[in-house]
Amino acid sequence: MRHAILATACVLVLNACATAGPDIPADAVSATHTEANGDTVTEYRVGNQLRVVQVQPARGPAYYLYDKDGDGIVDKAGDNPPQTYFKLFSW
Repeated sequence: MRHAILATACVLVLNACATAGPDIPADAVSATHTEANGDTVTEYRVGNQLRVVQVQPARGPAYYLYDKDGDGIVDKAGDNPPQTYFKLFSW
């Protein structure tokens, strides 16, 4: 019985991680450019307003920066750098 509960919990956790991907609007238009250091930056805009920035470093996993309040500027928490979101699992 405990094994079944543990197995179910593991499947639910892995499923939640796998489905938590970037929140890119369906009607977003993308523009991609490569920085001098080899990072690939893709900006997603809706109605010419920035919504999501995806950064694919030359090494390491891609990460995402969001404009959740719709002002066209990537969100920051106080004076800290912008909140960074990583997509850890995908299939």
